[in-house]
Amino acid sequence: MGRGPGVPSEAPGAGVERRWLGAALVALCLLPVLVLLARLGAPAVPAWSAAQGDAAALGLSGVPPTRVPGPLAPRRRRYTLTPARLRWDHFNLTYRILSFPRNLLSPRETRRALAAAFRMWSDVSPFSFREVAPEQPSDLRIGFYPINHTDCLVSALHHCFDGPTGELAHAFFPPHGGIHFDDSEYWVLGPTRYSWKKGVWLTDLVHVAAHEIGHALGLMHSQHGRALMHLNATLRGWKALSQDELWGLHRLYGCLDRLFVCASWARRGFCDARRRLMKRLCPSSCDFCYEFPFPTVATTPPPPRTKTRLVPEGRNVTFRCGHKILHKKGKVYWYKDQEPLEFSYPGYLALGEAHLSIIANAVNEGTYTCVVRRQQRVLTTYSWRVRVRG
Repeated sequence: MGRGPGVPSEAPGAGVERRWLGAALVALCLLPVLVLLARLGAPAVPAWSAAQGDAAALGLSGVPPTRVPGPLAPRRRRYTLTPARLRWDHFNLTYRILSFPRNLLSPRETRRALAAAFRMWSDVSPFSFREVAPEQPSDLRIGFYPINHTDCLVSALHHCFDGPTGELAHAFFPPHGGIHFDDSEYWVLGPTRYSWKKGVWLTDLVHVAAHEIGHALGLMHSQHGRALMHLNATLRGWKALSQDELWGLHRLYGCLDRLFVCASWARRGFCDARRRLMKRLCPSSCDFCYEFPFPTVATTPPPPRTKTRLVPEGRNVTFRCGHKILHKKGKVYWYKDQEPLEFSYPGYLALGEAHLSIIANAVNEGTYTCVVRRQQRVLTTYSWRVRVRG
């Protein structure tokens, strides 16, 4: 944006002032562009909300907020499950829509978007989803809400929305079934993009909904960059679930074939010849279900034996790992029962770079492992089995 013609001459020093004003106007014009580049180019900028767990079952508030400082370190491990592996006890789930967005999308378009998001999961899993009337009971409850909604002001386990951009939605782990969308957002059918005409972000409802449905089924954020459950997935617009989500569902609900002919197809060699199809329909018959979290070929000796600790209930227990070799530029990764631990959980565990503290209770029993890696090389591992004494 340039200066207009016909500006009268002024006193000495006014030229400097005009140049300063012109620079300020240029900066203001470039501000939306910088915002756009920041949203599209910074993979650490969170676009997804925290999924919130069943507090009565866990004694904690689910996935911590996704506003994490700095970029996430690349890593081979993928999906994460809730600490207590909360899940549904049936596959035929119903949902009802309690309120609709006030910006852009009509109720009919909203239904189309949500149905498409549910299909992304039903197409590759044993789950089926059916909408019911708002007054009928349902497993899942969906709504578009303002900043202050339901009990967010009085509940420490349910936070309020923050207006346009920022947190887009949040979901609750099974069996709660709540999925909340921020009604301050501008929801659309189509890819997430910036509208220069409106001066706002237009957010793809299908992909945000599909991500939140994953939380409602019991999955937490994934570290895999191409996974739908990655915290920045809305900026990337994946059109299908990755193998990462399938592994998470297999670990949580069991590995199930979807067709009775799977065993016959496997014997005919379809597991190799039609690998993509068989991963989707016949994971059990083809043994596509699980992947061990550590590298298949270790570059260091195998981990030492697991130490067992019998701990009184309620006692704080701290494990320390990697102090002697962190100077070699290694990075510590923590696992519980072969599932990666990403965040601290209030009332459950505190996760540091080289230490892990837990409160001994029935939920926390299990095997904790730390792995110190430098890039893909495993430097060392330690493992502890915790048993709680009542």
